[in-house]
Amino acid sequence: MAQTDTTIPAFPQATSLGASPVTSPGSASRFAAALAHSLLAAALATAFAGTAWAQGSGYPIKPVTLVVPTAAGGTTDLSARMLAQTLGPVLGQSVVVDNKGGGNGSIAASAVKRAEPDGYTLLMQYSGYHVISPLLTRQKQWEPTDFQPIANVLSAPQIIVVRDGLPVKTLAELIAYAKDHPGKLNYASSGNGSLQHVTGAMLEQQGGMKMVHVPYKGTGPALQDLLGGQVDLTFGTAPPFMPHIQAGKLRVLAVTGKERLASLPNVPTTADAGYPKVDATSWFALFAPANVPKSVIDKLVADVRTVVQNPAFQQKAQEQGATADYQGPQPLAERVKSDLANWAQVVKASKIEAD
Repeated sequence: MAQTDTTIPAFPQATSLGASPVTSPGSASRFAAALAHSLLAAALATAFAGTAWAQGSGYPIKPVTLVVPTAAGGTTDLSARMLAQTLGPVLGQSVVVDNKGGGNGSIAASAVKRAEPDGYTLLMQYSGYHVISPLLTRQKQWEPTDFQPIANVLSAPQIIVVRDGLPVKTLAELIAYAKDHPGKLNYASSGNGSLQHVTGAMLEQQGGMKMVHVPYKGTGPALQDLLGGQVDLTFGTAPPFMPHIQAGKLRVLAVTGKERLASLPNVPTTADAGYPKVDATSWFALFAPANVPKSVIDKLVADVRTVVQNPAFQQKAQEQGATADYQGPQPLAERVKSDLANWAQVVKASKIEAD
């Protein structure tokens, strides 16, 4: 697949904001324009102008590639492009985004696993792929232990979104509606075994009701059918839904987590609504192949921390319904371990299997 150079000062025009594959060409253009015209890169380039590392013979001496396990347009892609645009000036080298979607993340993960462990090929990973896909796949092409954590970049809770015509305005009303209309309420996901699918199963468990699962090949087509009224609701991170929420075409019932989103301050959390165990936060983190030298990892950890903790980066993330959530290697490793254990219980109880 063609690679896109995303270093400052040249903004990529093919970028967009979202939780999974892009919703439509029109949406992609709007998202791309929003990012391309933001002041993030300019602000960070100025802030980091004096921090570029002297290259000499040390790492990096050539461009670094961030492999993304989704098509352009998702929050994983957004995370990679925001990081690439701002990390380049700090590293003193170009940072390239390479989208390798498909296979529930296996295509990208396998490519990075096989890459030379020199720090020039990294994985911008989505938590749903890193801690759920391994639980569903019997013939594994990769394991989380094939990678070493560098840093978490963004975190974003799932939101529960319904079509405008559905006669519910709260999470309690949704659950009551599902109980009153058994077998009628359906929800879309980005695929069988996806985080949206597992979040739907979690809501069913906690709400004591049943819904019909309708899997799609990505959030994009799922969102299109939600807007068209073919499905009743879906789950996902906020960025791709925000324009449609603001236009009144979709309604948000709850944020699946313990804290409200700054971009949706009036939307209650699932804990507020009485369902604290419906907690599904996605994270988007940078990983390297297992045998990359420690000196390279240390360099990347320090520079990613500089970028993610910058106020301009944090503000841009907040505007998109996400949080710039830096976590270093050890906390990220512990998060992976904890999430694997927690999601394993949901997957087992719901008897979810990948396609």
